Amino acid sequence: MNRAEREAAVRRVMEERPVPVPPELHAEAVRRGERVLRRRQFVRRMLWLLACAAAVAFSVWAAQVHPWAEPPSQTTPPVTGW
Repeated sequence: MNRAEREAAVRRVMEERPVPVPPELHAEAVRRGERVLRRRQFVRRMLWLLACAAAVAFSVWAAQVHPWAEPPSQTTPPVTGW
């Protein structure tokens, strides 16, 4: 199919009368779309809540354990009696 034939086919398709859409289709699409948006919003909020809980848990753990401090050396006994 060359370019002229493709253009003619496209023109025929575009000039045809559009297929009628059922009137209840719009309402159903809106209802489903709102449900999808609500689910996405719920998942997004839960992920933010999980991230905040993880940040708080890490902060509490770090405050208790002090992972940045070097542990005392256990290789030599303490020197006493000097």
